[in-house]
Amino acid sequence: MRSTGGIAMCVSVLLTMAGSQTQYSDFHLAGDYLLGGLFSLHTETKSSPHLSYSAVPTCQAYKLKKASYSHLRAMRFAVEQINNSSTLLPGVSLGYEMVDVCYLTNFIHPILYFLANKHSVVQLHNNYTHYQPRVLAVIGPDSSQAVVIAAQVLSLFLVPQISYTATTNELSDRKRFPTAFQTISSMEQQIVAMQLLLKEFRWNWINILYSDDDYGRQNLKLLRARATEICVALQEVIPVPQSSQMLSLELQGKIKSVVRKVIHSTAKVVIVLSLELILPFFFQEAVRQNVTDLVWIATEAWATEPALYNITDLWRLGTILGVAVKEFSIPGLDDFRVSLAEGANEQASDQTTCNQECDQCLRAAQDAEHSMRAQGERTDFSVYSSVYIVAHALHRLLGCNTTGCHKRMVYPWQLVPEVKRVNFSLLNERINFRERGTIPNSFEIIQWKWDQPNNPFQKIASYSRNKKLLFTIQNISWHTPNNTVPISVCSQQCEYGQRRKPVTVSSCCFECIDCEEGTFLNNNDLYNCQPCPADQWSNARSQKCYPRLLKYLEWQEGIAVVLLLFSVLGLVATVVISVIFAIHLHTPVVKSAGGRMCFLMLASLIIGFINVPVYMGIPTEFKCMCRQIVYTLCFTVCISCLTVRSFQIISIFKMAARLPKAYSYWMKYNGQYIFITVILALKVTIVVTNVIIHPSIPVPLVLEDDPSTVELQCNKSFKLSLLMNNSLDTFLSILCFYFSYIGKELPKNYNEAKYITLCMTCYAVSEIAIFLAMSVYRGMLVTICDVIGVVINLLGISIGYFGPKCYLIFFHPERNTAAYFQSVIQSYTMRQD
Repeated sequence: MRSTGGIAMCVSVLLTMAGSQTQYSDFHLAGDYLLGGLFSLHTETKSSPHLSYSAVPTCQAYKLKKASYSHLRAMRFAVEQINNSSTLLPGVSLGYEMVDVCYLTNFIHPILYFLANKHSVVQLHNNYTHYQPRVLAVIGPDSSQAVVIAAQVLSLFLVPQISYTATTNELSDRKRFPTAFQTISSMEQQIVAMQLLLKEFRWNWINILYSDDDYGRQNLKLLRARATEICVALQEVIPVPQSSQMLSLELQGKIKSVVRKVIHSTAKVVIVLSLELILPFFFQEAVRQNVTDLVWIATEAWATEPALYNITDLWRLGTILGVAVKEFSIPGLDDFRVSLAEGANEQASDQTTCNQECDQCLRAAQDAEHSMRAQGERTDFSVYSSVYIVAHALHRLLGCNTTGCHKRMVYPWQLVPEVKRVNFSLLNERINFRERGTIPNSFEIIQWKWDQPNNPFQKIASYSRNKKLLFTIQNISWHTPNNTVPISVCSQQCEYGQRRKPVTVSSCCFECIDCEEGTFLNNNDLYNCQPCPADQWSNARSQKCYPRLLKYLEWQEGIAVVLLLFSVLGLVATVVISVIFAIHLHTPVVKSAGGRMCFLMLASLIIGFINVPVYMGIPTEFKCMCRQIVYTLCFTVCISCLTVRSFQIISIFKMAARLPKAYSYWMKYNGQYIFITVILALKVTIVVTNVIIHPSIPVPLVLEDDPSTVELQCNKSFKLSLLMNNSLDTFLSILCFYFSYIGKELPKNYNEAKYITLCMTCYAVSEIAIFLAMSVYRGMLVTICDVIGVVINLLGISIGYFGPKCYLIFFHPERNTAAYFQSVIQSYTMRQD
């Protein structure tokens, strides 16, 4: 929103209201349909007893505002174009009256003046359907505060009002202001453009200065609501005089204090949400206190204000960027300005129609011509398009065509819906109102250029309709060494793999903490390191996890090769033993070893040796099932056979004499096979139960000493599973030891004590080693111990038990005869007697 001013030409109109008389000086042009223009022509008021009634005081007592002069000319230029057009309103002429509202001090009287009837009286009615005010539509005023108050009055009379520079969001409330429209984007779009600018240069640590009025507070509210990723280092209010435009000493002191706080702030970017009224003193004070090398971001209200640009040494403050109205070039407007000023100057000596000293006003206007052109006709297009909006609405309402329009009485309320529906192209720009009654965004980003007085406000980026900044100039002038982009952050960005630890309530101030091993930083949460999934790992300061290194007993490892070699040798040896025993099945040595029962043991040993390779390679569910079932069943068969064989020999020599009846039943019903069957059934029950309780499914096992690697274990409760499987085998091994000890004095050819003891000793040592390893280590080392125990136990039975029998068969055949065995038995019997 801009507060602007200009000059007033002179036609006197009398408004009678409550017995008082108010005299207006204005631009006036008669026509079939009259428009009202409200402009701020002056920024300083001079107190007088008639201030409440005089709309336009004497020109010489005021500082002329250059921009509003341009707005007046833009409106007059648009009206002349429309009246000279043969297609828009053929046969119909527009008239206008332009009135000075003196910025904020005199905007009610002009509104009442426009609402007055032809008798200069505002009549009070319950229904204004057939009420004919002085004007058909009102364009202006230019300040947000004045626009809102004017809209509250005009909405009661259903008079369309088009604001050309007020960016206030209040007019978007269609229920409160059904007749108010804006030809400039709202504050919200201005704040979005600022937000994108901050994001573009990664500025998140800023100072905010806002004026103590509706404009400043509304912009501040929008900025704090939208800029959620931006932190405020300093937020201060710039005082605004309430009753006078002269700053009191108290307000000057407050402004000096604000400047000092800006100097001491650590932020290097300052957003100034203020009208231009109070800023000259503020920036002069900033220059006096030697504020330097900051980035200043201006709102549309002062982004292209020449009076501020011309402040001495203002360039020392730093880089000034701003959100400005999009620049449009209106063909013919510059020539129209010059010719109009020259024509008015020729008539300036005629004081009969003017209550001002117009010579000075017109000379000031001519002097301002160069500055106005440098300003770029930015807001002129808003005024220019406002007039065309009314003309297009009339075009539809009057049913105009190429030949003419249907002239008739038109009431303001009839024009309102037509204004809402306008949709036309003007100078290649689409003009239409959205639901909220505003024109789509028309802002751009500009930079103040101190070395280009003819083009001081240079465009550097466009604000597109899809809410993006499109930079047109890459080399922006920064007040930094090597022209680098200024940095304005409370804390530098953390490096990869570092999380933010807040050190204050502000989210922009933080410490950078390394993410630990096993965690990573997710860009969606910069304040917490996320743990890696169970099958993944990460090093310190990581932004992602990687799969853990899978370790297992590989085929090519040395220990695996050795174990496979021994298992192959054991398999070959067992097969050879099976062949030897098959050939010598009926010899006394084979019969004393167990006879046909030996083949059950040898078959179990062969299956056990074949099962050894399942311990190598990546564990799978099938391999784990074989590990948990095959070996333990095979070994149970072997150890049950050894147990029953030991018991059988003792029975022959000791039980037969002491318990003949029991021995006869044992021999009659093949007690050895019943025993083996019962033991095997019991073992199968234990194994099945174990598989159900502890499924043979590979699970990852993370090692504490090296979390980056994972080893696959065949089930979660490996210790308990192994203990259940080995419980019966342990019991049978104890029986074997017991029976071997009892039979130590039996005949030598039948004494298997030392061989069975050797086998059971191998088993006991391997089991103790496995449980010790499981108590101290985890993972692959336990697997290696397990497979070593399997190979030792199988070799222990194959070589330790069957090996000596083969030795007798091949190297002592004389001991493999029935006579020899009979002599040994007789010798044992004689010793017992």
